Amino acid sequence: MLSVSFLLLYLAIVKQFEPLLLLPIAFGMLLTNLPGAGLFNPELFRGGHVNWSMFADGAGLLDYLYLGVKLGIYPCLIFIGIGAMTDFSPLIANPKSLLLGAAAQFGIFATYLAAIGLGFAPNEAASIGIIGGADGPTAIYLTSKLAPDLLGPIAVAAYSYMALVPVIQPPIMRGLTTRQERSIKMLQLRKVSQTEKIIFPITITAVVALILPSATTLIGCLMLGNLMRESGVVERLSKTVQNELMNITTIFLGITVGATATAESFLNVQTLLILMIGIVAFSVGTAGGILLAKFMNLFIKNKINPLIGSAGVSAVPMAARVSQIEGQKADPTNYLLMHAMGPNVAGVIGSAVAAGVLLSFLG
Repeated sequence: MLSVSFLLLYLAIVKQFEPLLLLPIAFGMLLTNLPGAGLFNPELFRGGHVNWSMFADGAGLLDYLYLGVKLGIYPCLIFIGIGAMTDFSPLIANPKSLLLGAAAQFGIFATYLAAIGLGFAPNEAASIGIIGGADGPTAIYLTSKLAPDLLGPIAVAAYSYMALVPVIQPPIMRGLTTRQERSIKMLQLRKVSQTEKIIFPITITAVVALILPSATTLIGCLMLGNLMRESGVVERLSKTVQNELMNITTIFLGITVGATATAESFLNVQTLLILMIGIVAFSVGTAGGILLAKFMNLFIKNKINPLIGSAGVSAVPMAARVSQIEGQKADPTNYLLMHAMGPNVAGVIGSAVAAGVLLSFLG
């Protein structure tokens, strides 16, 4: 496990694979596997529950910090920061983008069924499937609720594949589209008013809370952060959640998630399966958005460039940039970035809703 932590540190520092989270995850992995350090004691959380009575017997530092993961605090705080950093204007200007973001979540449910077929329990399969949403905080939130023993390998898989978006997505995008489709130029998006931007997070929160209460925690935090940004009346709070709060929470989240990666839970065949299934989940999600865009083009007058469908996974803004790059390879005068941001931010909402659906059935 010490060797694995050194490898992840190398990937984070030298190769810069999602270093903001992979570096603290790797160092947390190092801390928990140092002989005799006693910083993290898995028996305190055995059976998926917090054994409060055992904390008095000498819990380690990481045991206390891990409570933020176990109680679902850290992912929600990060969602507030993500909301404050996200501009939903492309989605509001082109509501069809919401469908593309939803289609990309097909990878989550397809992988859920595949994982059950491979012998995983339903709660474990749901945690593995959420990797397909390419949303690290959502994956951590759902896994901490349904399958905490798999938190280490799922977090590593989720953030590793998010870093590999520019490697994984382009072959799928080129394989499912023709050069003519990749060259489609889309109409310029309309200007979105501030009133629309303010109404959007309030409406989304209310609708999700009424239809799918289990998703309200993540969606509510995301939209709270966005309302701070768009209202213009709490600029100091908006900057705080984007920077100081986000950075502090990221450190605690990464270290404690890494601390769960003990030899017992990480060095097994199950971890290899999770890594393999995770890349399938991500690939199917990418393909789902592209194929829906192609299908929609059969019925609409103003065609959609199918490349923006791949941005339906919630790796913001990396997936949108990949759509832009691939579009310009087909036609250097084609600018898809703002169009791709619509499905991209819709994917953030979609993955949180998908997690809520799974939690409502299995939680």
